[in-house]
Amino acid sequence: QVQLVESGGGLVQAGGSLRLSCAASGGTFNNYAVGWFRQAPGKEREFVAGIGGRTIYSDSAKGRFTISVDNSNNLMFLQMTRLESEDTAIYFCARRPNGLLYTTSSAWPYWGQGTQVTVAS
Repeated sequence: QVQLVESGGGLVQAGGSLRLSCAASGGTFNNYAVGWFRQAPGKEREFVAGIGGRTIYSDSAKGRFTISVDNSNNLMFLQMTRLESEDTAIYFCARRPNGLLYTTSSAWPYWGQGTQVTVAS
């Protein structure tokens, strides 16, 4: 079973950038839909970005975040720019059991443990 581990979170000033990484072991990203979600305190987990035959972003991520995959090294990235205080959350990477991309978190069986991103205003 694939295991996912995120890294790269931290504290950043508003307007700054961060790059999150997600490493897969026991499986790959190749030919599977992959994505990033986030969960702020007191809120539900929400879709941020995903790749699965197409690339889609949430409205809040569009134009600021970029998702990418390095299949050779089983790595996935989320480059985040122009960060805002509203981006503060725990960020999770996830993988689907096939190539079909969904934005609902319940459709994703494989998750990392999450990495905290805090944007100071």
